[in-house]
Amino acid sequence: MMALVHVQCPQCQRIDVVQYGKQANGTQRYHCNNPDGQRTIFLLQYHDKGRLPAVKQPIVDITLNGSGVRDIVHVLGGSSATVIDVLKKKELGLTQGNENLLKRLAPEQIDVILSQVEEAEVDEMGSFVGSKSQQRWLWHAIDHRTGQILA
Repeated sequence: MMALVHVQCPQCQRIDVVQYGKQANGTQRYHCNNPDGQRTIFLLQYHDKGRLPAVKQPIVDITLNGSGVRDIVHVLGGSSATVIDVLKKKELGLTQGNENLLKRLAPEQIDVILSQVEEAEVDEMGSFVGSKSQQRWLWHAIDHRTGQILA
């Protein structure tokens, strides 16, 4: 007697999946035949917790909240190499959000809205770009009542 188990693609949920070789540790890889899907190769069992698709997005989210690589490894597990690898892959698709807008707008076209809030959390993050002589700072404030980003 033989049992048939359908393997579902974690991205598109289709069962049009075929075996696609094995990892070095012997774990079976699978390939989704969905032509519209972005992610086509996946595993059912991950030995490295940091490689789980469900862990990759929190790595980015925690980084955007100002945590460093060591903090992320401590919270999510995995290794620092995994965290850095995920962030490097995300870097390729990132651009500065206001760069194009700032190039097009003249200073008189920019409105600054000042509003008073009862309680806000303000934080800053400093880093270097290329060398210590190219220091960059980011400041942001969050209104505790509404959760709105103020600056």
